[in-house]
Amino acid sequence: MIKGFKEFILRGNVIDLAVAVVIGAAFTAVVNAIVASIITPLIEIFWKADENGVPGIPVPDIYGGTVTFPIGGLITAVVSFLAVAVVVYFAFVMPMNLWKARQAARAGVREPEAAPAPTEQELLVQIRDLLEQQNKTRP
Repeated sequence: MIKGFKEFILRGNVIDLAVAVVIGAAFTAVVNAIVASIITPLIEIFWKADENGVPGIPVPDIYGGTVTFPIGGLITAVVSFLAVAVVVYFAFVMPMNLWKARQAARAGVREPEAAPAPTEQELLVQIRDLLEQQNKTRP
């Protein structure tokens, strides 16, 4: 029973999913604080905030007013995602992959060698042969 549980837990996709969910949720608050205190003010240097306090690109609308495209929110979301992804990868995914590679090396498991890729000339010959077959089968 414990051996089965150990195999289930050590399966790569279970560990990757658990790590991504837990670390992503925990690290989001830190990233949001950094983005709110550093990135958003930098964005506001280039794009003035509208009357609602949303930085973005103001565009005149057809009624004489302006519409602000909230580019700051988009940049904030992208920076937050990249920061979380980098931390999750370097703190958890990369060490887990190294650990798996060491376990496979201890067990003597080797990756099968890939067949050599066909040359350009061989591919062209195969294409020619397939086209000839298609032309013969057409009425």
